[in-house]
Amino acid sequence: MTDLNKTILPSLGSGLIGACVLTVLHETARQLIPNAPRADILGVRAIKKVMESADAEPPADDELHDWALGGDVVSNTLYYSLIGLAKPKDALLTGAALGLVAGVGAVGLPGPLGLGTAPSSRTSATAAMTIGWYLIGGLATAAAYTFLKCK
Repeated sequence: MTDLNKTILPSLGSGLIGACVLTVLHETARQLIPNAPRADILGVRAIKKVMESADAEPPADDELHDWALGGDVVSNTLYYSLIGLAKPKDALLTGAALGLVAGVGAVGLPGPLGLGTAPSSRTSATAAMTIGWYLIGGLATAAAYTFLKCK
């Protein structure tokens, strides 16, 4: 097995699984829970902000929403892939730490970045769900990493 197969692929694969779990959780909950976090809105706002600063016209809302979801999956995959820096025996703790840090960042950073605070922290329950869901993504990443590294 090459180094690529031993290190990078399990890390990216695990990160992708965690990112997909997180995105499915966000997208399902936003349709069912009134105060659910809206990572999709943060993504849309971020893309609009970047495009407008480059004097580019953002796409229509439906397409922009798709871009935001795709961007979330890619960025969260890369972030959760940092689990590859851990030893497999430390995967659970590393995944939990990655998830908690991402969740706290998702609550605390949108305001200072000019994206608004309501999508991830409009209520205490929204903030708690935001942190909890990123934690679940980190734990899913850890489980996938442990499985892939043991194969």
